Amino acid sequence: MPIPSINTAYLLDFLVGLLNTPSPTGYTQDAIVYTQKALAAFPQLKLKQTRKGALLVTWPGQADDRPRALTAHVDTLGAMVKEIKSNGRLRMTQLGGYPWNAVEGEGVTVFTRSGHKLRGSILLQAASSHVYGSKVSSMARDAETLEIRLDERTTNEQETRALGIEVGDFVSFDPRVELTNGFVRSRHLDDKACVACLVAAVQALQTAGIQPRQTTSFLISNFEEVGHGASTGFPANVGELVVVDMAAVGDGQTSDEFHVTLCVKDSGGPYHHELSTRLRNIADENQIPYKVDIYPYYGSDGGALLRTGADLQVALIGPGLDASHNYERTHTDALVATTQWILAYLLSD
Repeated sequence: MPIPSINTAYLLDFLVGLLNTPSPTGYTQDAIVYTQKALAAFPQLKLKQTRKGALLVTWPGQADDRPRALTAHVDTLGAMVKEIKSNGRLRMTQLGGYPWNAVEGEGVTVFTRSGHKLRGSILLQAASSHVYGSKVSSMARDAETLEIRLDERTTNEQETRALGIEVGDFVSFDPRVELTNGFVRSRHLDDKACVACLVAAVQALQTAGIQPRQTTSFLISNFEEVGHGASTGFPANVGELVVVDMAAVGDGQTSDEFHVTLCVKDSGGPYHHELSTRLRNIADENQIPYKVDIYPYYGSDGGALLRTGADLQVALIGPGLDASHNYERTHTDALVATTQWILAYLLSD
């Protein structure tokens, strides 16, 4: 069966909206609801939130003898308030793994327990070259030297607490989304780009009036960046899982921003060879160009699930992203190819 056409405008519109919905790990409800509302437009889908806060989607297939699943995660890198400093500024603790210099100068939103949203920016505590001279460039960037400067009239701890801020409040980094020349440039394309590909694949099949070949579950996980996102939540009868997550671009890698990539090994070891081979055959049959790569400093929701002792096959595909866990970029070609591969898999025996 030929792959149905993909509505690229729909994919990008959903993606931009999701990127602009803050969801640092642990504070993902708005992004889960955003995704749930989009999928609720398709009546064949059964939707529910797990007790952990993930979104589980079930789509009855033409057959139900070999149920399968796909997953992508909506949680992103971010921070929490670790300390309110004596100068009224905030010390952070990381959510997810990123170099501190990757967020220096970024705009942020702090979410208080009462629901207030306060703006600020991440700066070196010795940020002014006119005051600190060469110390600005030589100072290490880490949890001790970077702080949040709030856009509020506060110069001490008491004034900041009076704003409603407390230790444990969540901090999101501005995504700064831009679409230009076919590129999508933004923070948090890992892994919101792949959530958009899954939603676009569902939309394409629904528009064409086609069911997936097998009953399929989609888990939109919400704790991947801290290592346990998809460790639970799948129906017990699922026998295989395709993780859809970003492919890292850089020196020594075959991945690029214009292709979808099959990851055959990451820091947790090789993915399931037979399932990976079947995915390659599906891509070849449908003339979907792809790369094959290995990521030594990478982990996924598939690894989180396997570490629980789950008995199923796991493989991983995703679009190439430049500058992963930094200010990321991909191309529409990679997003479309990823969506095509998802569709081809959904329609395969």
